[in-house]
Amino acid sequence: MALHSAIKGKLVSVIGDEDTCVGFLLGGVGEINKNRHPNFMVVDKNTSVSEIEDCFKRFVKRDDIDIILINQNVAEMIRHCIDSHLQPIPSILEIPSKDHPYDPTKDSILRRAKGMFNPDDFK
Repeated sequence: MALHSAIKGKLVSVIGDEDTCVGFLLGGVGEINKNRHPNFMVVDKNTSVSEIEDCFKRFVKRDDIDIILINQNVAEMIRHCIDSHLQPIPSILEIPSKDHPYDPTKDSILRRAKGMFNPDDFK
C-alpha cells in the first residue's frame, strides 16, 4: 500500500485541532494541490459542523488522498458522514488530540472490525 501510494503521489490529509495539524505539517504532510486546496483543516471552537462536513466530503472525493487522519473528538461531530463512508480508500483513521484521549469504543473502524470477527475464533 505505501509503495503504491508513493508511486502515485497519494497524500495523507488531516482534520484536527491546531496542535495536531501543526505537528503533521512539521512532519511534511502538508500539500496544496493545483487548485490551491490544502490537504489539512484546522478545527477550532469557531469552526461549524457544516464546514467540517464539507471539508471531509471534499477530501473523500479527491483522488490524490489515500488517508484521512481526523481527531476523534472532531470525528464525533460528523459521525454520520464517517459512518456512511464505506470505501476502503481513502481510509479514515481517528486519532487522539492533546485535550481528548482516544476512546476505542467510538472508533468507527474498530466497531466495524468487531462485527467481522467472532472472538471465539481467536481462542
